[in-house]
Amino acid sequence: MKIQVVCCHPLTDSFDHALFRAVIDTLEKNGHGVVATDLYREGFAPAMTVEERRTYMSNDYDASAVARYVEILKQVDGLILCFPHWWFSMPAMLKGWVDRVWGPGTAFVYDAEDGHLRPNLHNIKLFGVVTSYGSSWWIVRVFAGDAGRKVLMRGMKPLCAKDAQSFYLAHYGMDASTPASREAFLAKVRRRIARI
Repeated sequence: MKIQVVCCHPLTDSFDHALFRAVIDTLEKNGHGVVATDLYREGFAPAMTVEERRTYMSNDYDASAVARYVEILKQVDGLILCFPHWWFSMPAMLKGWVDRVWGPGTAFVYDAEDGHLRPNLHNIKLFGVVTSYGSSWWIVRVFAGDAGRKVLMRGMKPLCAKDAQSFYLAHYGMDASTPASREAFLAKVRRRIARI
């Protein structure tokens, strides 16, 4: 498979960046083609342009400013996102990538009959998330309602192929993590990626 792995963390010495490297290394070791996309190192501009917003509510969305990212998304067989959850959500840069790249004509098509969205990323047969949270699992899932997971698995994944495989791996409690807990999670990630 050809898989895009998108990383969104400002620090290359972060745990999330180590997860990004582990995902890429495991995929390559198992013979997959990898498109490594490190949004911070690439200087991705997350703010939607005026022209993008003016054209967003039609199938004539002007994605010319992010054309390279759109082409990658249309060509890959799988997508894995590696990022931390901040304030129970994805970082602003990753949200901007979603807003700008997953636009009309790419991730979905507006149905002219009733205006609903029709999924359009039929090429993506794998949708994965490798993430971390500062808070414990019960705060994220019980208290905060797991908003980040819902956006990804209920909002984005349904725009992929109908039978797309998916996984969601999260390291909770990063604020109190230990070298042992981080190493155990890295091993878990490597095992799951090796099954692709």
